[in-house]
Parts: sequence; C-alpha cells; structure tokens
Amino acid sequence: MEGEIVSLLEEKGPLTGSEIWTAIGGDGLDLWRVCKLSDELMIYAIGTRYLRLDRRVLDFARLSPSIWREFLTYCVVGLSKDRNLIEKKAQNVIVSMEKVSKAKREMGYQIVSVLASQFDRENVLETQACFIIAGDVVYNMAHNVPRPEKSTGKMVNGSDIDLVVLADESVPDRMLKRLDEAIYKEKYRLLLTPHVREEIDYVVKGLDRVREQIAFDTFRNMVACKILNEGQLLFGSKGLFNEVKRMLRAEGITEKLERMEIRARAFRENAKEFLLQADREKVQEEHEYLFYPTEESEEFELV
Repeated sequence: MEGEIVSLLEEKGPLTGSEIWTAIGGDGLDLWRVCKLSDELMIYAIGTRYLRLDRRVLDFARLSPSIWREFLTYCVVGLSKDRNLIEKKAQNVIVSMEKVSKAKREMGYQIVSVLASQFDRENVLETQACFIIAGDVVYNMAHNVPRPEKSTGKMVNGSDIDLVVLADESVPDRMLKRLDEAIYKEKYRLLLTPHVREEIDYVVKGLDRVREQIAFDTFRNMVACKILNEGQLLFGSKGLFNEVKRMLRAEGITEKLERMEIRARAFRENAKEFLLQADREKVQEEHEYLFYPTEESEEFELV
C-alpha cells in the first residue's frame, strides 16, 4: 500500500486523506497506519481539536474530530520532500473550511431570524431568547463532505448546523413549542430539498432547564454544558447569552471542561500510539472505537 500511495502522490501532488482513500480504497485503519509510519510520507494536520463526550471512553472525554475523521478531512498527506507543496495544499483546505463554515453560519442565521420574525410579532424571541450555534462551525472547521443523515438516510452536505435555543422564564411554553415545531419543519424541508441537503441538529429549552443541567452530574447534563460552553451567539438576546456563560463560569463548569479537554488530549496521544503499535486483529476486535467517530447527532439527542 505504501508504494501505491507514493506513486499516487508523485502523480497528483499532496492530497487530503479522503482523496487518497477515494483513489486507493481499502481498510481505513491500515491506510492511516501506513501514512503515519512511512518515512517517505508527511502528514500535515490542520484545524482545531476540541472536546467531545463519548460514553465509550473512560471519563467520557475524547477529542473531535475522531482520528479517522481527522485523517480524512483535516490532514494533508504528501511526500516528505515536498513540504512547500503540502503547506500550500493545507492552506487551500483551510480557506475552503472557512468558506464552508461562514456559509453554514449565515444559513443558520437566516433560518432562525426568518422563523422568529414569522410568528413572533412582538419580538419576544429577539429580546428574551437567544439562538446559539455550536459544533464544527464555531471552530471554522465545517466541511461539505457528503454523508448520510441518520433518520432519513439521505445524503447531506457535510457538517450539520448545531443550534441551541434558550429562552428566559418570560417566554410562554406555548411559544417555545411552536418554535420547536417550526424548526422541525424547516429541518426536514432542508434535508429533502435536493439543491440544499443541509442538516440541522437543534434543541429548544428554557433557562430553568439550564439551571438543572449545570449540576453536571450525569452524562446528559455534561453534554449539554459542553455544548453551551463552546457555543457562540447567533441571534437574539446578548444579555441572556452572557448570563448562561456567567452561570457556567460561576459553577466551575468551564474549568471542569478545560480539565476534561486536557485529559482528552492525553487520551488521543495514547490512542494513536496504541493504534500504531497494537496487533491489527486486537484493534479490530476490541478497540476500533478509538479510531472511528461517535454518531454526529448523539449530543443533541441527549440534551
């Protein structure tokens, strides 16, 4: 396999992991191992590695993207002698990710601002609720690699748009229910529109629910806090958004998540060493979870 990869790169120049896998095929773990261990090849990683919670991992803390997704989408592979070409390819990938992230953020803003204006004539949602965006987009790491959406099986355009809608106690429950229904309809309209094929993962909740979740005492509550901690304001009340961030700091959640991310980084390095050195059959039987991602929608199913 190494010779095949070298020949491909000599012909095509530096490629992403996904481009190499498309051309060569085969087992993903074997491909990654060959690229990592070869003296003739260089891997240039781009983007940010950030905390993700995973039930399968001790203490729940791992990094996103997974090692496999990192290789496919956020790594450029080239011949060791071609460092300048590798860096140029990497910069092109970075620019592309930034454009995709910007486009998905703008789409998210358009969706929520239009929905809010359509059934909230008194601007309650704009002043007493906030729409928070999370996930790949906030790290400028959104991609447009096609993938199947879980509930429909339809192919969507890469990273989903993760939204959290928060409202203070003054917003009636019936309004939140209507908003939930409106976002749900828009979610499936976007999924089924052929020229769009975008996926929204979302949750709508009140501030009282956030107060329960900052107990940080269950996996579900930890996930909810992690999403709020990384999230950025997309639309609505800046005051409410800042209050949620203040609550996370005051309860020590931000520090807890920072410590979890430190552990996750150590876990990632140990996992890479194990996957490179361990017997291939043992990895396949017991430890493939170290390499492959969790379901992308898992976090929002739990919040």
